[in-house]
Amino acid sequence: MTDLSKFRNISIIAHIDHGKSTLADRMLEICGAVDARSMRAQYLDNMDIERERGITIKLQSVRLNHGEHVINLIDTPGHVDFGYEVSRSLAACEGVILVVDASQGIEAQTLANCYLALEHDLEIVAVLNKIDLPAAEPDTYAAEIESILGIPADEILRISAKTGEGVKDVLDAVVERIPPPVGEADAPLQGLIFDSHFDQYRGVVSSIRVVNGVMKASSKLRFMHAGVNHEAIEIGVRTPDNTVVNELGPGEVGYLIAGIKDVGEARSGETVTTAVRGSEEALEGYQEPKPMVFCGLYPVDGDEFEQLREALEKLRLNDSSFTYEPETSGALGFGFRCGFLGLLHMEIVRERLEREYDLNLIATAPSVGYRIVKTGGEEEVIDNPAALPDPSFIDKILEPLLKISVIAPSNYTGTLMELCQTRRGEMIKMEYLSPERIELQYKVPLAEVVTDFFDQLKSRSQGYASLDYEPIGYEPGDLVRVDVLIAGDPVDAFSAIVHRDKSYEYGKKMTEKLKELIPRQQFDVPVQAAIGSRILSRQTIKAFRKDVTAKLYGGDITRKNKLLEKQKKGKKKMKNLGRVEVPSEAFTSALKLDD
Repeated sequence: MTDLSKFRNISIIAHIDHGKSTLADRMLEICGAVDARSMRAQYLDNMDIERERGITIKLQSVRLNHGEHVINLIDTPGHVDFGYEVSRSLAACEGVILVVDASQGIEAQTLANCYLALEHDLEIVAVLNKIDLPAAEPDTYAAEIESILGIPADEILRISAKTGEGVKDVLDAVVERIPPPVGEADAPLQGLIFDSHFDQYRGVVSSIRVVNGVMKASSKLRFMHAGVNHEAIEIGVRTPDNTVVNELGPGEVGYLIAGIKDVGEARSGETVTTAVRGSEEALEGYQEPKPMVFCGLYPVDGDEFEQLREALEKLRLNDSSFTYEPETSGALGFGFRCGFLGLLHMEIVRERLEREYDLNLIATAPSVGYRIVKTGGEEEVIDNPAALPDPSFIDKILEPLLKISVIAPSNYTGTLMELCQTRRGEMIKMEYLSPERIELQYKVPLAEVVTDFFDQLKSRSQGYASLDYEPIGYEPGDLVRVDVLIAGDPVDAFSAIVHRDKSYEYGKKMTEKLKELIPRQQFDVPVQAAIGSRILSRQTIKAFRKDVTAKLYGGDITRKNKLLEKQKKGKKKMKNLGRVEVPSEAFTSALKLDD
């Protein structure tokens, strides 16, 4: 029988790059979970893409022994696009370690994650990390944390996760300050799945927190939302390697393998109970995250469509926050319209599909979901510019808005305000967190943020500004669809919904880019950008010309004109019959996000 008073379930939360994964590494070492020989930096980040980019994308759980106590630790991502991973891990915890960089202080995500923890009613252990840096100002930032978050400065621990200084105190503080889990071993089993991934040999592997009751190996389990029964083939704990156990009691965190092949049967937020005399009530799951950015993903080789479908199904289990549905495009063939939480999320999903499933993909330009109110009064949501109805049937177009919060040193205020205003932002408030640091809050259309807003923010503030955002509804906007026509035929993959003021700029940029990318034909090819029948911009790709008069030497001019006329007729005939094939590289380059 497990003694609940010896257990602590915690998450590490922080802004990007404030040292969550490094702190987790030191804890693994101090608790002896990993021997010195097999230790490596960011031990819990096990995806290649996480190691290359130096960011955590998936939450990871591990069980540590500290003295006579058992600490279940969950390392979470810091990037705003992966905020849903943080909220899922908090549902499996009683407390959090809030890490703040002692050389940078509170950032936008620090605030957002702290408020998430308070919403879940969790105990917070605040930690100032990186005190070994020459630029560290622990006293200043401890006072800032006290004034903004209300955590007493004398309770804030000062550590260096890199050198290991003070990390043992953090473990002691976790044991002292964070309450043990509550749960009844005699009650019917209730377990919450907070993450899953697909193993091609063993099926679905789920991370699970047992809330009530006891889960035993080889017992028959019922997955309540999916309404299916499976046998528990293996249950265990991560220490950090998978260690098989016979049972998991209330308050414990571990993993479950039940030979599940259908990825939809073990989603995050699922409640697991026993098939016989199980619980009647499901646990409160998670709110489904709503996608904010959409793009089409198409295989470069049309024969890979089925492989892409299978890859998306498997990846969706591991990352339930993106959505997909089939769509067709006249230019690109069969593919899927996918929804993501943000641009980084979109890049990561695309890169994971290409790496893990060996696919070659084309992604269309990112767009957002608009609400269309038709003249008859009915509403519909469209996330693909090609699906926009004829303007004569549209009463108004509503676009999604974000409330963005930017925290930066106050000497960058002017340039950041200018950035927000050029992106059609309306100021909500401006507040000095301290004499040197400022928080700006703006209401900005989502479409203005999804392209390169984050890059601009970083470059204008020399990397010091941090960003957090949340959706706040819809508002009417003066929006139009810009189509790109190649030789008079619209190419749906290049269509975009933009604000009327920016339509000329988008059209000009697109036609200039395509002029460089599309190979020359035997005839002149016009590339045009248009709103309806009104042409905004035009470029012409000049034809190849053979010198038909090369064999002439002197003689009457009419002989030369006769040959040129004959060539002209041939070109005209070719133009009537010819079609311009846009190479796949042109799509990939023209739709690059960073331009």
